[in-house]
Amino acid sequence: MKKRLLAVIFCLSMPTGSALAADGATLFLANCSVCHQANALGVPGQFPSLAGRVDRIASTPEGKQYIVGVALNGLMGPITAGGNAYSGFMPSFKMLPDDQIAAILNHVAGLPGGTDATIFSVDDVVAGRKKSITPSAMVEKRKALEAQHPLP
Repeated sequence: MKKRLLAVIFCLSMPTGSALAADGATLFLANCSVCHQANALGVPGQFPSLAGRVDRIASTPEGKQYIVGVALNGLMGPITAGGNAYSGFMPSFKMLPDDQIAAILNHVAGLPGGTDATIFSVDDVVAGRKKSITPSAMVEKRKALEAQHPLP
């Protein structure tokens, strides 16, 4: 009985859902850092840096939609980011709740300074979910965006 009570108390003390979404840094570490590293600087030639780039890409409405699209749909194929070539696969994170995806994106958009940005809203993620496309089609969207203006 004591073990069961302790387990219930432990579970109730764990932050979930919206409580976790408020901490984009924790969510980033749990979901993204294995590839992009804890500081979001990536590994040249393997995983692109996100720090100092996501906010710049999201400075246009098309760029913002692209970033949300990558988080929801993943990305597969060759890209150039920060002057380095990458040919790989980023999985979709559409299994995460909308508020958590927005929190992760805002955290990364605030890097390298460390202060979460307020660029992405839950509504942006909800709208992005309505446009489900393949990971390889996200590469094509990136090429179209790159044709409009160079991406960092």
